[in-house]
Amino acid sequence: MPKKRVKILDFVEVVDIAAKGQAVGKTQDGQVVFMEGAVPGDIIQVQTSRKRKGAWQGRIIKYHEYSPDRRTAACEHFGVCGGCKWQHLDYNAQLRYKAKEVHHNLQHIGKLENVSFEPIMAAPKVYDYRNKMEYSFSNQRWLTQTEIQQKDDTLEKNGLGFHKPRMWDKVVDIQKCHLQAEPSNAIRNFIRSYALKHQLEFFNPRAQEGFLRTLMIRNTLAGEFMVLLQFYRDIPEERESLLRTLQENFPEIRSLLYCINSKANDTLYDQEIICFSGQPFITETMEGLGFKINAKSFFQTNSAQALALYQRVRDLAQLKASDRVYDLYTGTGTIALFMARHCQQVVGIESVPEAIEAARQNAQANGIENCHFEVGDMKDCFNEAFVQKYGPADVIITDPPRNGMHGDVVQQLIQAQAEKIVYVSCNSATQARDLFLLKEFYSVEISQAVDMFPQTHHVENIVLLKRKTK
Repeated sequence: MPKKRVKILDFVEVVDIAAKGQAVGKTQDGQVVFMEGAVPGDIIQVQTSRKRKGAWQGRIIKYHEYSPDRRTAACEHFGVCGGCKWQHLDYNAQLRYKAKEVHHNLQHIGKLENVSFEPIMAAPKVYDYRNKMEYSFSNQRWLTQTEIQQKDDTLEKNGLGFHKPRMWDKVVDIQKCHLQAEPSNAIRNFIRSYALKHQLEFFNPRAQEGFLRTLMIRNTLAGEFMVLLQFYRDIPEERESLLRTLQENFPEIRSLLYCINSKANDTLYDQEIICFSGQPFITETMEGLGFKINAKSFFQTNSAQALALYQRVRDLAQLKASDRVYDLYTGTGTIALFMARHCQQVVGIESVPEAIEAARQNAQANGIENCHFEVGDMKDCFNEAFVQKYGPADVIITDPPRNGMHGDVVQQLIQAQAEKIVYVSCNSATQARDLFLLKEFYSVEISQAVDMFPQTHHVENIVLLKRKTK
């Protein structure tokens, strides 16, 4: 096989950030190179690995000059665990590049003009903002190069943390994660220490064997915690001893759960979740509305910023008491319930039956009677028969997954002829694609970017559309 072409590109100026958060550099003779870990304004030396579509992919081997936007990462695991890839970028710069990405996508993919781009909504907390973290146990943790060179047979190989990028069977042993409030780190580290002390078997993902498999920690703004331990096989005495000791040491845990999962993957949605102590849920409260969150619930992972997002959606919708609202991709009905007190009726659609059941329970628990929820694939459920059943919508809110809306859904939106559409998206590129298909019938009035995930390149965007009059 021919050897890969490797080049050293020197005095590369980092000029921008591209899709998925990669830095973009340019050489003095105009060559383009993409890399991880650089900040616009850095002057660097890069070793290339491959060339594709006229641009190099490379890695930094030397810094000549640091950008004024560069910051020291807070986390000791930065650059290794694969998360929080923007910790080295000043937060105001993070916001700037996120807003720029939204502008670019709506203007170049959506071909939209005369859009009012509102200033991006900054997150109130740039760390400790996540309400859900998931960790994996492994008996073959990722080792640093120094640890490998030591060739020490007594080195601890068990680990509890995040999977190493591009190494599905290796786990980076996490000492402190800055994304979830305490006692999240204390709980995880306690479980690891207990497991090592009592010689509990960590999972082997290649051999598919072991005892301890995964750990999930969820919390609310009020400080309620849920802990779910997933075991590959059941050893009742060891399981109960661990859970009982955890319960005794952390009174903040209001929901202590476990499951026995011996299948090939560790997804929970087809598993029986058993409540060891407390309740099988925790409750998040927003504007007086309570949302029960169980182990399988989908809920925005930044609760404080989710509240701001829902409030902004409602502001843009400008609801009247007589309005009928459709909430497409309603999930567990959070947006629908936020709208319900300000309009005549809300109808939510979602493809996941468990999510709809949770939405109905949340509506009942909050005494909201003007919300109705339907289960079904959006492209099949949202049709003329649906409109005839519930009546035409005045406002439609849509919050699809990352790949955007199916073409049939876009066509039904056009046929529905609602006065306003509020489109919430976690991927402004697919949002822009859909907006392009709607632009003949709707004018895009306002674009509001919302930073839900500080220290990452991800950004949410809300768009207000108004039906064009003939």
